[in-house]
Amino acid sequence: MTIRLLAIGKTDNKALQQLIAEYENRLKHYIKFELEIIPDLKKVKNLSEAQQKDKEGELIIKKLNATDVLILLDENGKQYGSVDFSNYLQKKMNSGLKQLVFVIGGPYGFSDAVYQKAQGKISLSKMTFSHQMVRLFVVEQVYRAFTILKNEPYHHN
Repeated sequence: MTIRLLAIGKTDNKALQQLIAEYENRLKHYIKFELEIIPDLKKVKNLSEAQQKDKEGELIIKKLNATDVLILLDENGKQYGSVDFSNYLQKKMNSGLKQLVFVIGGPYGFSDAVYQKAQGKISLSKMTFSHQMVRLFVVEQVYRAFTILKNEPYHHN
């Protein structure tokens, strides 16, 4: 299985970029992982929130394959503890899934078209985080999940 993380807009904070790269590198030992950045929209001043979500949604949907399982990182999604999340990933791998795609939306969330394509929603917290920080949290949690599955000493209960 491949795990892809799609995110709208680049990470301009060098420290965050380094940390994300660190966990991406660690993940190579467990699974094929890809982080793909969808460039920010240009000229958004003339767009309503709904128009911006629709345009970002079109870009997200273009990145998907027909067999991908799409999971949105959404404030109204299901919350998991780290062990539960590792079990969730194990079930996805056991199902023979080819590609699991997590998506971090733009500043206003997702379009209706993206919600309709999604097979699930996950919330990292009831708190709001910057979209750049969420990338780090997702990559770290995927790494943590694999260390849990392999009974490695990274995670402590």
